[in-house]
Amino acid sequence: MKVALTIDQNRKLPEGALLALQTELSKRLQNEFEDCSMTILRTGMDGLNIYGGAKEAKNTVEEKLQETWGSADDWFC
Repeated sequence: MKVALTIDQNRKLPEGALLALQTELSKRLQNEFEDCSMTILRTGMDGLNIYGGAKEAKNTVEEKLQETWGSADDWFC
């Protein structure tokens, strides 16, 4: 399964946030999905695409993404 997360390029993010987010979210997704790979890109709008996963996988990925953003104080220094 491949996860592609796009983040609006106009959204202000701290230096290093994308790499830290990709690392943390990838780790969390690997715990749920053994064969998961992930990319994060800056584009014109926010979005989330799942390729090769079951329909239920999108809900799980969305939950993990929300958990990861919500706990940024724990993993982003």
